[in-house]
Amino acid sequence: MALSDEQRLAELGYKQELNRSWSGFSNFAISFSIISILAGCFTTFAQAWNNGGPVAISIGWPLVSLFILIIGFCMSELASAYPTSGGIYWWASKLGGAKAGFYTGWLNLIGLVSVTASVGYGAASFLNTILGAQWPSYSTDFLGGDYIKQQFFLFLAIILVVTLINIYSGHLLSLFNNISVWWHVFGSAVVIAILLIVPEKHQTLSWMFTTKINSSGFSDNSYWLYVLPLGFLLTQYTITGFDASAHLSEETHDAHINAAKGIWKSIFYSAIGGYILLMAF
Repeated sequence: MALSDEQRLAELGYKQELNRSWSGFSNFAISFSIISILAGCFTTFAQAWNNGGPVAISIGWPLVSLFILIIGFCMSELASAYPTSGGIYWWASKLGGAKAGFYTGWLNLIGLVSVTASVGYGAASFLNTILGAQWPSYSTDFLGGDYIKQQFFLFLAIILVVTLINIYSGHLLSLFNNISVWWHVFGSAVVIAILLIVPEKHQTLSWMFTTKINSSGFSDNSYWLYVLPLGFLLTQYTITGFDASAHLSEETHDAHINAAKGIWKSIFYSAIGGYILLMAF
């Protein structure tokens, strides 16, 4: 007889505390949304273009994605064996002892706080610009017209709203993530279609796989050693956060299967979708 999710947690030493309202798709959706090929590819495209050029994208994206997928497969195995919301710090404590779990947990927390702040501030910056463009009086009157104060106010508002949703409505959070998947799919499709149809001229495949650009400040002799790895940061920065599927294990049905799939599938589909999107540029 198959063990229930609660029984699996009991075998690991503690009782079920969270409500399991997330489906396998919702679990996949949160990692896919955090990776966000639309946000990641657009914000760091210049990083790859200036540090390697088309080669950093056409060759770098699939190459780095492959290594990230290997990491994802390893994490999927661990998520299947230890389907707990603690995620990587729980795995570290089980496999490397209490000290490994302690340091992993704190480093993970620092990373989560930092990335939440950076994404929130980025969203506030975007929203602040949009509000100023649509309503000029906002730019001149709200908070005395101080751009930094306006942006910080929006940042705090965004963090507050997101925090309240996380605390009080796990179901609403999963709904947002489900919508986000299709937003990314259709949004990427629209961008790709525009890039393929509107421009009158397109570069050849040979150009995309052989053209090198070095605007890094390093000499051309160091292209392969220093410059190109900087361009690889496009992929490394974009395909991150997929451990979210593990952190939602205790809120996901059949977590030993669905959380594990959520990790590697979010990487796999993001890698494919991101590559098509980037090559369309």
